[in-house]
Amino acid sequence: MSQTYPDPFSRFLITVPAMLASTMVAVDITIANVALPHMQSSLSASSDQIIWVLTSYLIAGAIATPLSGWLANRFGRKVVMAASVAGFTLASALCGAANDLSTILLARALQGASGASLIPLSQAILLDINPPERIGRAMALFSLGSMAGPIIGPSLGGWLTDTLSWRWVFFINVPIGVLSFFGMLAFLPETRLAPRSRFDMFGFLTVSTGLAALQLMLDRGEQLDWFESTEIQIYAVVLGMAIYLTAIHTLTARDTFLRPELFKDRNFAVGSLLRALLGIAVFATVPLIVVMTQSLLGYSAFRTGMVGMPRALGTIVSTLAIARIIGRVDSRMILLAGLALSAASMWLYARIDLYVDQDTLLFIGFVQGLGGGLVFMPLTVMVFATLSDKLRNEGAAMFALTGNIGNAIGISLLSRELTHATAASRAHLVEGIRPDNPIVQYGMPDFDVNAGDMLARINAEIGRQASMVGNVDIYYLVFLVSLAMMPLILLMRSPGRRARQEPLPAME
Repeated sequence: MSQTYPDPFSRFLITVPAMLASTMVAVDITIANVALPHMQSSLSASSDQIIWVLTSYLIAGAIATPLSGWLANRFGRKVVMAASVAGFTLASALCGAANDLSTILLARALQGASGASLIPLSQAILLDINPPERIGRAMALFSLGSMAGPIIGPSLGGWLTDTLSWRWVFFINVPIGVLSFFGMLAFLPETRLAPRSRFDMFGFLTVSTGLAALQLMLDRGEQLDWFESTEIQIYAVVLGMAIYLTAIHTLTARDTFLRPELFKDRNFAVGSLLRALLGIAVFATVPLIVVMTQSLLGYSAFRTGMVGMPRALGTIVSTLAIARIIGRVDSRMILLAGLALSAASMWLYARIDLYVDQDTLLFIGFVQGLGGGLVFMPLTVMVFATLSDKLRNEGAAMFALTGNIGNAIGISLLSRELTHATAASRAHLVEGIRPDNPIVQYGMPDFDVNAGDMLARINAEIGRQASMVGNVDIYYLVFLVSLAMMPLILLMRSPGRRARQEPLPAME
């Protein structure tokens, strides 16, 4: 018996509120970053305290993401999605209206917890309402929102902050959330509920504890000098215990919070690993590039956002192009091409210096965007093409979770490596600044070690040069990581032939 699907107009009415919700959450991942200095001043917070505006959102989202699959099975996607959008919209309004740090931290935690289910469940909805031959186009649309959102976020946040105030970084979610909420109530179909099963409280607590400890360790590690700090050591011990208990519980108990059968599907297991590694190869580099452009090249926040737009444009172009050929070309070849382009963009970034012109940055960003679009949409199609429909809710939640973990680890890892590479470069440069160095005597004949202003200028220039060398080293490292990921793609099975051979549903 063939499965029936909604007609095209009904699909459109279902897709719009789902995409509004998932794109809103994707943009919110980065939109608040540029507004932190303004929040700090307005809320009278220290630099350490204001970082918790980001950390509270990430921790709450990490804990709630794996829970979304169980909630959708227990109460239905429509109920969970509508409640999540309502909670996210209310929390956004509270964030914008907050006048003290405690209020905004609580509101951000509610925002993160509420928004955690919107991206994975929106993906599951698009997979369910589209027949096999339209899955590529559906995932292309989903990828546009989930990938372009974090890229557009800093530009939009900077414009709202400069034009209105930091509060509108959150208030902008309210009308979008209201439209999405009523659209879901009106058009989202009810899903068949899974047989009632007990909630695995022990599994949920161990997973949540581990995710919270991991996020805290990653967010606080650089500030506290990693394992030189007792606080980080405590987080590491808690994380290790949580992983051990979760693994033993999952392998020995029944109906556990984490579904081990998910990872028996080879495409899902390998694809989840690739998605986590892409946090290093694609997502983690974007914040570093933004900081480099502003702090080293002297671009304003708005100009930095504009320079980053070709990255989003490249993503859109490649995603729309791939949507037309995804069923006719081996998806693994598309993935290999995407990783090759991503690696090429990192190699190009590794060849720039402090005097790079804007056109070069625009071109490299476009290449990077092309690579990202060629990677994420085919990967998503391959991961879910072979996964049982009964595991779709949990699979979408787990795939989103591995992506979030990969992004967090990638940002933390590259930030740590950047700090060490910059320090090593600075130490090397400082060794050469001596009055008896012939190069110094030739380039700076008036150099006076006793002149404070001259030493300050030299110190500042050494800092700029060392930081640029550190960035270049990181880009080359990511280039090597991208190349190393390519063999993993060959372990996956291409779903293209299966999708073409499935019978067309009656309604199409």
